[in-house]
Amino acid sequence: MKLEQVSPNCFAVINESNRLCDSNSGLINAGGVVVVDTQSDLGHARRMIELFSDIWRGEPEKVVNTHEDCDHVWGNQLFEGAEIIGHRSLPERMKEVADPALLVRLQRAVKGGLSRWLLKRLRPSLLALGDQLREDYDFEGVHVVPPTTLFDERLDLNLDGLEVHLYHVGPAHQRGDVIVHVPSENVVFAGDVLFRGCTPAGWFGTHANWLRALDLLIDLRPDVIVPGHGPLCGLEGPRELKDYLVYVQEEARPHFEAGRSTLEAAKRIDFGPSAGWKCPARLYFNVERAYREFRGDPPEKPWDVAGVFDSVYRLAKAKGIAVEF
Repeated sequence: MKLEQVSPNCFAVINESNRLCDSNSGLINAGGVVVVDTQSDLGHARRMIELFSDIWRGEPEKVVNTHEDCDHVWGNQLFEGAEIIGHRSLPERMKEVADPALLVRLQRAVKGGLSRWLLKRLRPSLLALGDQLREDYDFEGVHVVPPTTLFDERLDLNLDGLEVHLYHVGPAHQRGDVIVHVPSENVVFAGDVLFRGCTPAGWFGTHANWLRALDLLIDLRPDVIVPGHGPLCGLEGPRELKDYLVYVQEEARPHFEAGRSTLEAAKRIDFGPSAGWKCPARLYFNVERAYREFRGDPPEKPWDVAGVFDSVYRLAKAKGIAVEF
């Protein structure tokens, strides 16, 4: 993790590994300080606080959660005195998708003994996922603290004269996707509306709405965008992600019409724009989302999460690349 100054009052902590859970955070150093997203576990959240302490040494007055995923909210408990802000959907959605007990059990299971042997025989994808997460993360001790200041479409903050605009743009990557715009400094904290240098994965929403959210990012004309994952960028970031999502839709359509399964389609589709990115086998996520749109499935249709990781694992094996999530 490293600290980068983005503008006179905006800073980012960038998680350089850029795999699952390796999320970024932000800080706006005005009006009592705003922290944007709180990391994936308590160790990373404390390291984020340590890095930000070079800029501010008190408790921030506000925390913004850009969406409901665990890697953006599991440090919330360390900000007891702060006003935590998020989209109105977050409290219920966090109950559904941000329960730490699931990953705690997985991390315990991969440590050894019978449980590890069973995973190796029956669910090698989950063994690989658990091993990857254990390299950097420890989810013990995390409890879910949802935002209490909720909004629908837009919330404006005035930080001692510095205007900050929060826009709900979901469902794109997730139901509660929010971007944080600091117009006077031409900065946007994009959350997981933007992945940079790693293949995106969307859980709740449609490619069509994700493309609209990326169009809004472009229309805001920021000089710097802090993505949810990956290095800082300018407008090339959302443009490249748009190109990727359109590429997947166009490549997936003939396979869908031919009646092939999502996994079979993903095996036949070249990685294309994502060939040099981290986690290219996440292509499966994006082909499956395209298939859901082709079928007219509702964006809230549940995913078989373990099945998704199985398919990403199988796709990586089929294409002869390293398994990473």
